[in-house]
Amino acid sequence: MKKIKLWTALITPMKTDGSIHFEDLEKLVKRQESAGNGILLIGSTGEGLALSDDEKKSVVEHVSNLNLSVPIMVGVGGFNLEAQKSWIESCNELSIDSFLLVSPLYSRPGPIGQTEWFNSLMDSAKKPCMIYNIPSRTGVKIPVEVLKKVKSHKNFWSVKEASGSIEEYQAFKSACPDVPLYSGDDGLTPFFARVGCSGLVSVSSNVWPEATNLYVEKCLSGETESLLSTWSDAIKAMFMAPNPIPAKVLLKEKSVIETSYLRAPLTDREISDKTRLIKADELITNWYNLNKQ
Repeated sequence: MKKIKLWTALITPMKTDGSIHFEDLEKLVKRQESAGNGILLIGSTGEGLALSDDEKKSVVEHVSNLNLSVPIMVGVGGFNLEAQKSWIESCNELSIDSFLLVSPLYSRPGPIGQTEWFNSLMDSAKKPCMIYNIPSRTGVKIPVEVLKKVKSHKNFWSVKEASGSIEEYQAFKSACPDVPLYSGDDGLTPFFARVGCSGLVSVSSNVWPEATNLYVEKCLSGETESLLSTWSDAIKAMFMAPNPIPAKVLLKEKSVIETSYLRAPLTDREISDKTRLIKADELITNWYNLNKQ
């Protein structure tokens, strides 16, 4: 697996009729490639659960056919095991590099159920797998004991930690020191970096691909003090409404994408005043211009 310090959880751009905007999708992908960022498709930021299987596959096929110089990861999320295995199998033969596996949604399984879930998904995969701890969305956290039990699987690769807890991150790191752990929280990356994270799976890099790449580089090199105020304020703006609403609204404001349309129940009407987002964009743009080589 190619070592990448920043993965962008890519939005799925849409037209005003709700169909996928493939021209904008390609533009977004090329921006990430130019910055050297890995690309995560069909995650929660990509509204994966709001897309049909055919739509999801069309996105993955389109991007995988672009012959990118950066790796592609594909999200796997739901609650029906056979459906998720079928999705993995349909992606196995495409030009992708890895999968992101989330705990089953809504059902809140215990450690045995989670272990069986992840092992079954990894059995179906032909690519390295990143396991995703996101209890705010799944309703249950991944216990350390689950990680210990699945880490020996031949297709296990890494963990995306997005519990919002530095203590839980430290517990994972202590229990499995050789497992690459990625921050799943843009704002906590400076803190995770201090205890040995491998990088970030980011929402903010949708809007600021180069600047976020530099942010992660500085976090990993220990230059965190100068980052906290600037990036903390900007990242808070990026989550002022449910993800990926702010990212789409700001990308539309910057004319990177044609529309900020989202699939129901999400809507860009949650943001009536873009001032905070525009100020965040100015803040990060100025920071990047001052700090780039």
